[in-house]
Amino acid sequence: MSNPGNSDPTQWVKASASSSDGNCVEMREHGDVVEVRDTKQKGQGPTLGFTRAEFAAWLDGAKRGEFDHLG
Repeated sequence: MSNPGNSDPTQWVKASASSSDGNCVEMREHGDVVEVRDTKQKGQGPTLGFTRAEFAAWLDGAKRGEFDHLG
């Protein structure tokens, strides 16, 4: 991620495990917010924004397997 004080958005990033048929989400840093969007919307759909603390809590849960039952 870029400098936390930077208000310019970084480039959208998608996981390397994402499929080529668009079944993926992308994320980027925009100032103090982590934004998430659906790749299939090609930048035209909604974007969800999370504080760094919210995103860190979700990421920690994902790493611990707390959401594995959803996949």
